[in-house]
Amino acid sequence: MPTRQPCSRYPDDSPAGLKLMAREAGFQFPVLFDETQAVARAYDAVCTPDFFFFDRERRLVYRGQLDDSRPNRGVSDGRDLRAAIDAALEGKPVSPKQTPSSGCGIKWKK
Repeated sequence: MPTRQPCSRYPDDSPAGLKLMAREAGFQFPVLFDETQAVARAYDAVCTPDFFFFDRERRLVYRGQLDDSRPNRGVSDGRDLRAAIDAALEGKPVSPKQTPSSGCGIKWKK
């Protein structure tokens, strides 16, 4: 079983750091702090952000990037995740073409 690494090693990843980041970015959704990394391991997450979208029957219908923007390249508009959400809300199938997320690798606890 992994041992805990204190948030002091990665202060931006602490609950306080995430709260500040969410406020500065204007997030209108909750942000998960996965202290034990059990959720990340259960879903085989590989980076942050890594998006998982489930339909009404709680089936995973989308796993991929928010959009094709990258830091210092492009403006984020969430089009990939939004397309999956819109399709599910309209009762249509979510496109199987899903681009994996690209972001900071998860700092796994040892």
